[in-house]
Amino acid sequence: MDAHGGRRSQAERDAVTVEIGYALVSAAFAAAVLFGAVAGPALLFDLPGPLSTVLLRLGLVVAPLVFMARVVSVLLRFRRPDQPGRTSPD
Repeated sequence: MDAHGGRRSQAERDAVTVEIGYALVSAAFAAAVLFGAVAGPALLFDLPGPLSTVLLRLGLVVAPLVFMARVVSVLLRFRRPDQPGRTSPD
């Protein structure tokens, strides 16, 4: 059921599916880029042991946080009701 008490149309269900897919794919891309930027030097260069370990662990901690933040931000933006003064996408 939608916010108005009726059933969602197929177009509305499709829009939700596309938005979820976009959220997941863009979040995975952002997390991968961030992991590469943080942990990449540890994987590509012969860095001292402690520095390499810190960079890898930091990448493993920050990447999932970026993933979740991106998913949440995309889905919350999608759920936001129309704002007055804006035109409808239809």
